[in-house]
Amino acid sequence: MASANNAPAPLLIRAPMEMRWRDLDAFNHANNSVFLTYLEEARLRWFATIQGVWMDEQTKPVVAAVHLNYRAQLNWPARLAVELYAERIGNASLSLAHRVVGESDNRLYCDGNVVLVWVAPATAKPVTLPDAVRRAASLPAAN
Repeated sequence: MASANNAPAPLLIRAPMEMRWRDLDAFNHANNSVFLTYLEEARLRWFATIQGVWMDEQTKPVVAAVHLNYRAQLNWPARLAVELYAERIGNASLSLAHRVVGESDNRLYCDGNVVLVWVAPATAKPVTLPDAVRRAASLPAAN
């Protein structure tokens, strides 16, 4: 993945996951909506690694936009890895590029990005991105 200035974007996390039977749709492949669940799980795993406060009573992240490109049909059973990259760090937002790949063969099933905006819950207005998030998104992952 590359950031907007074509520099390599830092890999934040590579989160292994196992596809579940309930992820299938009537066509016997992963329903398009479960990719959002995979991305959510990877984000939560990354948030858990952040040193410092990334959310509290005054500031919380909300999903502002999602872009998914479905690249290949994903069938059960499958072991996946969701890779998150820091694509863009804004004043109140963070854009995370993502790739959903086969865990062992790295086959690309889905890519795109998610934009998170930190807001004040009382007003739903954007607030400054927490320093801990800014630092974590700027550093390569330890894994």
